[in-house]
Amino acid sequence: MELTWHGHSTVAVSVGDTRLLIDPFFDNPQTDVEPAEVEEPDYVLLTHGHADHVGSAGAFADATLVAVPELAAYAQEEYGFEEVVGGMGMNLGGTVECGDAYVTMHRADHTNGIETDYEYSAGPPAGFVISDTKPTQVSDDESTTFYHAGDTGLMTEMREVIGPYLEPDAAAIPIGDHFTMGPMQAAIAVDWLDVDHVLPIHYDTFPPIEQDPADFEREVEAAGSDAEVHALSGDEGLEI
Repeated sequence: MELTWHGHSTVAVSVGDTRLLIDPFFDNPQTDVEPAEVEEPDYVLLTHGHADHVGSAGAFADATLVAVPELAAYAQEEYGFEEVVGGMGMNLGGTVECGDAYVTMHRADHTNGIETDYEYSAGPPAGFVISDTKPTQVSDDESTTFYHAGDTGLMTEMREVIGPYLEPDAAAIPIGDHFTMGPMQAAIAVDWLDVDHVLPIHYDTFPPIEQDPADFEREVEAAGSDAEVHALSGDEGLEI
């Protein structure tokens, strides 16, 4: 499985021959890539409807959309997506097969209003667990699993459900504070998830979320986690 961070919360994931793009937002200072230069994804996954997560979605409208039904309906109307997973989207707790990948949607503790000419609810915010095998209660040491937490605060589901049952090997965790977890709570999330690798995301995009990832790395160590922190440069990749 290959991961590429394009700044903020935008992560491209390759599983076999399937390419997924999470929260496309290329108007951020960490990336030098224009949407037209990105390898065309098969699936676009949207954690929620805030502008800094869907801002570049229209450039990838030929892909199949994965989102909750309310956000999927909005993205179809606003950005022109024609194909939506399941015909109408998916919802929290569900798992769908996306080419060579299995995508499980989990809750995130955040908000999800869309700023248009009127207040628009986009359903619940979410995170995604992406695996190359279908998740079951039988542990599979051969599978590779990645968790994109979306915009979230610390939640016990990371310790009680996502970590022990969905068993991510790597996670992308927001560290920017102010709108999401900061370094300290993000480090606790890493420990609870029991991952081997972690990518800090959702930081250094705007002044309120400026962070030094070295502070996050120190917090991960203080939490007692053995996870390796990968503070990637924008558009840098990682294979897990």
